[in-house]
Amino acid sequence: MNALTRRSLVAACATGLAAATVWGATTTAGAAPSCGLTWGSTVRATSPTLLWTGKVTGVRAGQHPCYDRLVFDVARGRGTLGYAVRYVGDVTGPGSGRPVAVTGGARIQVTIGAPSTLGPTTTDFPGWRTLRQLKHIGSFEGYTDYGLGVRARLPMRAFVLTDTDGGRRLVVDVAHQW
Repeated sequence: MNALTRRSLVAACATGLAAATVWGATTTAGAAPSCGLTWGSTVRATSPTLLWTGKVTGVRAGQHPCYDRLVFDVARGRGTLGYAVRYVGDVTGPGSGRPVAVTGGARIQVTIGAPSTLGPTTTDFPGWRTLRQLKHIGSFEGYTDYGLGVRARLPMRAFVLTDTDGGRRLVVDVAHQW
């Protein structure tokens, strides 16, 4: 079994395909895992009754076979961690409403219902399949905003995980393709 076939086998098993399907897989360099994602590109949001009292303390990114992922770390607090993740024509600054330039064929505004301890930053993702640029725009009145540039308007999902210490993580996944 060559290395490319072995990688195809691992990718197929990771996405839940049966082993019988793997043996018929092509070994061309362009072969991609069958992801079977059922996400869409509409707004993902919650409506908290109380703002989260913890602060956004970090953000990190990762690549998966079918999507690129952002994880926003939020420290332990009280209330409900709300968020809004949506495709927008222009990313806007919190409070001012002024457009903020973000690189990419499409833009996603991520609003987290918690203030931030982080200063404004810009991170580029050269060579990534979907993510292009992430800008931490800032915090205003207890909310933190990020602008995310992506290759195109693609399926996405967002959800919150609870850490063992009571903190939260907002996860945003953007698929590589429809």
